[in-house]
Amino acid sequence: MALLLDLVNILGGLLLAVPLLRQLPAVGYEIGRFADRIGRWAWLIGVLALVAGGYYLIVHLTSGPHLFHFEVVGIGVGLALLWDRITGRKPADSGDGPTGRALLLAIFGIIAIVVGIQGLFTPN
Repeated sequence: MALLLDLVNILGGLLLAVPLLRQLPAVGYEIGRFADRIGRWAWLIGVLALVAGGYYLIVHLTSGPHLFHFEVVGIGVGLALLWDRITGRKPADSGDGPTGRALLLAIFGIIAIVVGIQGLFTPN
C-alpha cells in the first residue's frame, strides 16, 4: 500500500507538473507525450491517491507514530486531479506557460514527484 501511495504521488505529480515540464528544452516534448498518454487515467490516479493517502492518514492518526507528509501530499494530489470532477469546472488553459493557479499546481506537482521518490527510498 505504501508503494501504491508513492507511485500515485509520482504519477499524479507528473500530471500536475506537465505545463512546467513541457518547457524543458531537451526532454519537455517526451514528458508531454507520456503525460498525454496517461492523462486519460488522471481520475483513476486521483482516486487511488485519495484512497491511499486517506488510509495512511487514518492509520497514522489512530495508531501513530505521527502524521507523515507522504499522505498529506497524496490527498492533495488526489484532490487536485479530481477538482474538475468535484466542482464541475474545467481548469483554465494559458497559451505561453503556466501562470497563477496553473503555476501553483505545477510547483505542487514537482513537490509531489520529489515526495514520491523520497517515499520509495524511505523504509516503512
